[in-house]
Amino acid sequence: MKKNILVALLLFSTMFSEKMFAQDPQFTQFYANPLYLNPAFAGSARCPRFCFNYRNEWPGLNKTYITYSASYDQHIDAISGGIGLLFTDDIAGNGTLSTLNASFMYSYLLKVTREFSLRFGLQAGYHQKTLDWTKLTFGDMIDRRRGFVWNTNENPGSFPNQTSRNVDVSAGMLGYTKRYFFGVAVNHINQPDEHFIGIHSPLPFKLTVHAGATIPLSKDGETYISPNILYQYQGQFQQLNIGMYFVKGKIVAGLWYRNQDAMIVLVGFQTPYFKVGYSYDVTVSKLASVSAGSHEISLQFQLACKPKKRKFRTISCPSF
Repeated sequence: MKKNILVALLLFSTMFSEKMFAQDPQFTQFYANPLYLNPAFAGSARCPRFCFNYRNEWPGLNKTYITYSASYDQHIDAISGGIGLLFTDDIAGNGTLSTLNASFMYSYLLKVTREFSLRFGLQAGYHQKTLDWTKLTFGDMIDRRRGFVWNTNENPGSFPNQTSRNVDVSAGMLGYTKRYFFGVAVNHINQPDEHFIGIHSPLPFKLTVHAGATIPLSKDGETYISPNILYQYQGQFQQLNIGMYFVKGKIVAGLWYRNQDAMIVLVGFQTPYFKVGYSYDVTVSKLASVSAGSHEISLQFQLACKPKKRKFRTISCPSF
């Protein structure tokens, strides 16, 4: 009963306040979803790359937040950069509120020196948010003893517009050498309007800053550590991730701390053409007793491509 009421309050506060205070879903394995992190990653692996991601946020609250993502990207010499396609589907409240994004991106490669390269990415896409009236819950549906058992007296005609559609524009920059990398991205530059009931509700822009390094522990380079940091700001929300990956051959392990929210553990397996990772967020906030943490799974497929006609430097950043 308490869990159902908490879910209802979360959705109610999001949809029916004077303005919606929406924010983007977040992936713990952000480098396993590079195009979602920063459009400048498009083509950074040179050969065709496919990424698939699944996240179940707080499963203890009855499928409160589930997010799917799929992407494709590759570098094309003829256009001096990379292209990418990204699709995300975020489902809140067991389908009560759904957000769909489909976007195309292009990144331009600039070789500054023999060791240092820059990528500049642009992203444009379709943004859609949909409300399913049949799954809404209201106060007059609650029985003090039995929970949500009554029919509501609310009229669905009060919300004639149950889908908002917008164009979404983002941009990013990525700098890297063989040993370190950093990037900046700004999503939702045009702040698309997500209103349902006529009140202007812009989606706040999201600022992402990330950086890391690769420190070899063996002469063959197959064993190394990679400390990383990520900062994100969106509306009234701020997030700071600090952690480290440890890689030994095909095995990857990671440990992260997300400010005042969760400790994150990760295990992964990688080959030159296939990567799979699993991570679990151990909630350390006041939701720890009911959230049951968060689960995330990632799959990456790296296809072979034609032999290089000229030197091409790929970014040496973590896989997950």
